[in-house]
Amino acid sequence: MWRFFKAIIFLVILLAIGMVGYAYVGPWLFPADFAAPMQEVTRPVTLD
Repeated sequence: MWRFFKAIIFLVILLAIGMVGYAYVGPWLFPADFAAPMQEVTRPVTLD
């Protein structure tokens, strides 16, 4: 049972490292995925 928990902990740590790596390297490899929308949005606001 302990081996199962160690494997799960190892996979969670590996997943966390992968997500942090994607956050840092992703904009260089996939710039369109990280780009903000380039159009202005205006909406009227009604205050009560």
